Amino acid sequence: MSSSGDPRTEEPVAPVHPAGDEANGHQHRDVSGGWLRPSVFGAMDGLVTNVALISGAGGGGLTQHSIVLIGLAGLAAGAFSMAAGEYVSVSSQNELVAAEVEKERAELERNPEDERQELAAMYRLRGVDADVADKFVRQLSRHPEETLRVHVREELGIDHHELPSPYTAAAASLLTFAVGALIPLLPYLLGFSSLAAAIVLAAAAACIGGGLVARITARPFWRGALRQLVLAAAAAGLTYLIGSLVSGRI
Repeated sequence: MSSSGDPRTEEPVAPVHPAGDEANGHQHRDVSGGWLRPSVFGAMDGLVTNVALISGAGGGGLTQHSIVLIGLAGLAAGAFSMAAGEYVSVSSQNELVAAEVEKERAELERNPEDERQELAAMYRLRGVDADVADKFVRQLSRHPEETLRVHVREELGIDHHELPSPYTAAAASLLTFAVGALIPLLPYLLGFSSLAAAIVLAAAAACIGGGLVARITARPFWRGALRQLVLAAAAAGLTYLIGSLVSGRI
C-alpha cells in the first residue's frame, strides 16, 4: 500500500465474503436457503394436524373408512395449503427486500458521500477508529455492488444475495407436511382400526422429530422431544374430547 495516504493509490479492498468461508478454517451450515424452517414446520404441523383429526374422529366413534377419508383429506388439504402459504410468504418477503435494496441503490447513486459518512459512522459506533472506518468505506466505494451489499447488510440486517427460495420453501413444506400427516394414518391404511396404535406411532414420531430438530440447533435431544410430545398430546387430547362430546349429543 502506498505510504502517501492518497486513497487513489491504495490497494482496492477485497470483496467481503459471507461468514462461513472455507478460508476461515470452518464451515457453517446453510441457514438462509429457505428449507429448514418450512421442513420442520411442515413435518410437525402435518403430524399434529392429522393426529388431532384422527383423534377427534376416533373420539366421535367414526368408522375406519371415515377416518381414512378424513386423514387423507387433511393430508392433501394441509400439504397444498402449507405449500401455497410458504410460496406467497417467502415471495412477498423477497419482493419487499428487493424494493428496499433498490431504494438503497438509488440513495448510493444520488448521495454517495452522505451514504459513505453514514456507513463510516456505523463502524465508529462499533469501536472502529474514525480514520480506519473512513479509509475502509472509501476503499469499499470503488466496488459499487459490494458497497450496496454492505449497506444493505448493515442497515437491513440481511444479505440480498442469499435470500431463501420460495420454490424450495414451498416444496419442502408440501413434502414434509405430507410425510408428517401420513404417520398417524398408517395403522388405518394397513387395515388396523386402532386409535391407540395411531397415537402411539404419532407420539414416537413427535419425540424423534422434536429431538432431531433440537440436535440440529445444538440443544438437548430430550428437550425438543418433550416439547413436541406435549404439543401433539395436547392437540390430540383436545380434539378427542371434542369428538366424544359431539358424538354424545348427536
